[in-house]
Amino acid sequence: MDRKRVGIVLYEDVEVLDFCGPFEVFSVTRLNEARRREETSPFHPVLVAENAGPVTATGGMQVLPHYSLADCPHLDIVLVPGGWGFRHHLKNTLLLDWLRDRAVKAETLTAVCTGAMLLGSAGLLEGRDATTHWKFLDAMRDTFPAVNVRYDKHFVQDGNVFTSAGISAGIDMSLKVVAHCFGEDIARATARHMEYPYPDQDARRIQL
Repeated sequence: MDRKRVGIVLYEDVEVLDFCGPFEVFSVTRLNEARRREETSPFHPVLVAENAGPVTATGGMQVLPHYSLADCPHLDIVLVPGGWGFRHHLKNTLLLDWLRDRAVKAETLTAVCTGAMLLGSAGLLEGRDATTHWKFLDAMRDTFPAVNVRYDKHFVQDGNVFTSAGISAGIDMSLKVVAHCFGEDIARATARHMEYPYPDQDARRIQL
């Protein structure tokens, strides 16, 4: 099976569920639920960071990436999580150039939470609908006037670009990416395996 490689970008103070939630979705997806133990996921999630050493996520979790930016292989899907550490990378030329390069080559570009701010800084959301964590919606609107910031959406798909609200919303968005790639039946089976409610609605779930 020709698996889709999903590159999940890490950095210091990345939010744990922002990357672990999507990693779980993509790793447990199966095309044949009856052969869950015999077959593997059609996705191959990998963790990518600027350097090869351990990354400390929010709360002190230490994570060892599979690849550095320099040695990362081709990615079919790029996923940029959020977290308080995103602020240190809004002008990180190395990371932003890498995102621009990978966005051209990937099938799908995604961001969870304030990861969308990094996509915005790379110029990858211009002219598109997008969303982010509710605390940063105004900042996104003011910083990136060419982006149509959706205050009402829990997750947004605009062509091959997916963005989501904060933290747990990345699970919903990732399930929608599964549906985009392999159909809703596969995505619903994935959610059921996770004992997670399938996101039938894209409306934001909290009162702003």
